[in-house]
Amino acid sequence: MMKMLGNFVLFIWLKFKVTSNLAAENLALRHQLAVMKRTNKRPKIRMVDRLFWVLLSRIWTPWRKSLIIVKSDTVVYWHRKGFKLFWKFKSKGPGRPQVSREISDLVRRMAAANPNWGAPRIHGELLSLGFEVSERTVSNLMPRHPPNSKPSQTWRTFLKNHINKCSIDFFTVPTVTFNILFVLVILSHSRRKVVHFNITSNPTAEWTTQQIVEAFPWDTAPKYLMRDRDAIYGVFFPQSSEKHGHQRSGLGPAKPLAKPFC
Repeated sequence: MMKMLGNFVLFIWLKFKVTSNLAAENLALRHQLAVMKRTNKRPKIRMVDRLFWVLLSRIWTPWRKSLIIVKSDTVVYWHRKGFKLFWKFKSKGPGRPQVSREISDLVRRMAAANPNWGAPRIHGELLSLGFEVSERTVSNLMPRHPPNSKPSQTWRTFLKNHINKCSIDFFTVPTVTFNILFVLVILSHSRRKVVHFNITSNPTAEWTTQQIVEAFPWDTAPKYLMRDRDAIYGVFFPQSSEKHGHQRSGLGPAKPLAKPFC
């Protein structure tokens, strides 16, 4: 008895499903026929028509089979466009504060004067000058380069800019007895060659200065010696470095891309 009752309910449900699908398909075909019968040579899709198909696509699964006047992707596009307009209207407000004219002009001037600088480099320079601005904002303010322009500087220019530069940096090595050894490395930029290295367990500014003397005897000192702003160098190291002919031995703060590291 229960099995017969179940079969009867299933028969009624299938009958209703087939009837509902036929009714929806009939409604879709009648609507398209009404659109095609309009006086215009090319059927004009109105806002009501778009809303009709968007709602029909939400409640009727096989709606694509009965769609003729437009593509199914067009209906999906209508739905997404309406979704964007809805949330644009709902989230309407003051938004993010606008960038000052001073910052926008400064970004354009720096980009024009330094064509090889990207948004991260200009963003670091602005931070060192005291301007609080995000890197994404700097990227949006930068002028767009033409498609046929060179993406970066030539290899000859790169070597020319780094031919008389060296970097100095420390890295640590833990030992088996849980001690820390500090390794000093001096790297030449022209050929990426390690000029000098040494190890100590107690690095000081005086010890670091002595390593510079040993690495560059006589008149072999480079014009620029780049380093980070680690407190290990102290005050004695910059003064002694200038005496050996190095015109610049430190970099500005908030410039992570310009800092040498191992």
